[in-house]
Amino acid sequence: MTSSSDRSQAVDVQEPKTYEVRTYGCQMNVHDSERLSGLLEGAGYVRAPDGSDGDADVVVFNTCAVRENADNRLYGNLGRLAPMKTKRPGMQIAVGGCLAQKDRDTIVKKAPWVDVVFGTHNIGKLPVLLERARVQEEAQVEIAESLEAFPSTLPTRRESAYAAWVSISVGCNNTCTFCIVPALRGKEKDRRTGDILAEIEALVGEGVSEITLLGQNVNAYGSDIGDREAFSKLLRACGQIEGLERVRFTSPHPRDFTDDVIAAMAETPNVMPQLHMPLQSGSDPVLKAMRRSYRQDRYLGIIEKVRAAIPHAAITTDIIVGFPGETEEDFEQTMHVAREARFSAAFTFQYSKRPGTPAATMENQVPKEVVQARYERLVALQEQISWDENKKQVGRTLELMVAEGEGRKDGATHRLSGRAPDNRLVHFTKPDQEVRPGDVVTVEVTYAAPHHLLAEGAVLDVRRTRAGDAWEKRNAAEAPKPAGVMLGLPKIGAPEPLPVATGSGCGCD
Repeated sequence: MTSSSDRSQAVDVQEPKTYEVRTYGCQMNVHDSERLSGLLEGAGYVRAPDGSDGDADVVVFNTCAVRENADNRLYGNLGRLAPMKTKRPGMQIAVGGCLAQKDRDTIVKKAPWVDVVFGTHNIGKLPVLLERARVQEEAQVEIAESLEAFPSTLPTRRESAYAAWVSISVGCNNTCTFCIVPALRGKEKDRRTGDILAEIEALVGEGVSEITLLGQNVNAYGSDIGDREAFSKLLRACGQIEGLERVRFTSPHPRDFTDDVIAAMAETPNVMPQLHMPLQSGSDPVLKAMRRSYRQDRYLGIIEKVRAAIPHAAITTDIIVGFPGETEEDFEQTMHVAREARFSAAFTFQYSKRPGTPAATMENQVPKEVVQARYERLVALQEQISWDENKKQVGRTLELMVAEGEGRKDGATHRLSGRAPDNRLVHFTKPDQEVRPGDVVTVEVTYAAPHHLLAEGAVLDVRRTRAGDAWEKRNAAEAPKPAGVMLGLPKIGAPEPLPVATGSGCGCD
């Protein structure tokens, strides 16, 4: 006779299913992928080991519809997974995000091996759709036309233990002619201030010391509730949260950038002296054709006010080169604004058509060779400006929040990397004592390059933080450490400046 204990030992213990999330696009997609990871882990999945490259039970593509050839990139990646799925019974593939919202009817037709297609408004349905596809043995396509639940109410698997995105709104009320995102993300919907602050306080309680407020047009916050000063009030409220050391936000729109926001930035100590404000073009006629509701004078006036209130602020921007109808004179106006604004970095893109946008059908499309030549001129100018502005940092003493994975050469150079309050990337000499991501060090800047600073002397001070404790606790619990979400653009902190790209910007501004 077999005992119950013998029978229990004979039962096969199934390994938990693994998942991988591949993310492309803007900060919204990055944050959505944290939600997707949290949902999957809540459903019992575990992240695939580092370097699995599609060798997971579930592979999720969180797509972007803004980048050039986004659909070709997606179908190419799906094609590479098709033979892997054939060899691996039970493997599932899901496609979500903006491209899924736009191409809902074509994804399964072009890639019939895809199991789930979901949109930007119903990411919370992913585990249910995967299970339904498994049981019914057919693809599940479910695209919600409006937001079902604010994303921040969903489980989250944060990519950083010490810094976090906090979404304050979704959607966009603008009608920029180069951008398809409003059609895919919907009208702006603001989150309750109390819910935002409660999430931030909970994050700080877990050890997070830096948060980035996130919205398609983050400083339009309040339009949904009829309070034009809601965003500045939110910044000031963040200043009252004990233990929150750094507050950033992205991306604001010049149309909504009011004096009360500048005052809140200047008067709230934990709001960092950093501003990313998209320009797109310096030409008034081009801005009008783009349906950007400001002009050159208004934009430069904001920059002047910010610099007067926050002298050490680092200001970055987005610029599109070669928008339809752009003349040489128009382009020279963009060069003029770059010289006047003295951006510390610019994310510069060559215009390319986006199906479904008004700009795609405009006359006077600028020849590719002209766009390329102008792009190179602007990049060369901005490279010099970035370098000159960074040289002004030499000799300054800065407090850096130690970052993880920011310095690709840190191992070879025996350095660590961190972000200054203005978000500049600084590589510094590794001190004798242990320093963890999330800790704070004080250094003196000794050298400037266009896209980073060096602090080659000894570290002046090391402050161990609760954020560093949180990083250490998370890494001790993760053995081996899971793979990170594969991100197309940003991580916490600014992406590398001046990417060689042919897009129209992320559309989140």
